[in-house]
Amino acid sequence: MSQLTDQELHNLAMNIVGKDLEEQGYEFLGVNSEFKKDPQFVALKDKKLHFVIVRAIEYPHDPREIDMIFLETIKQHAKKFDARTFYAGVGLANSRNYELPVSSSEDYVINYPGLKEI
Repeated sequence: MSQLTDQELHNLAMNIVGKDLEEQGYEFLGVNSEFKKDPQFVALKDKKLHFVIVRAIEYPHDPREIDMIFLETIKQHAKKFDARTFYAGVGLANSRNYELPVSSSEDYVINYPGLKEI
């Protein structure tokens, strides 16, 4: 059983959020899957620019909790482009035992409350 790295957890969260954005009709202008390089998605919807920050949040942390100080800098950056800013926290846990790390050989549980505008 190999525990997923931070980058692998991030990629998993990116896939979940990317699929959600696609289903909602967002058009991707830029995707940055590098860990902690923000924003992860720059997308258009209804002719409006959107910045989406994605975070993989491991159990027991709450994917709805937001570091507003950090996100304020992103929001200021987005304002320069007249863009809306969203946070997408993706909670991930080992499905067999939430106390165990998420691994490549076991199923996992997703807690994704969706996009939250900042």
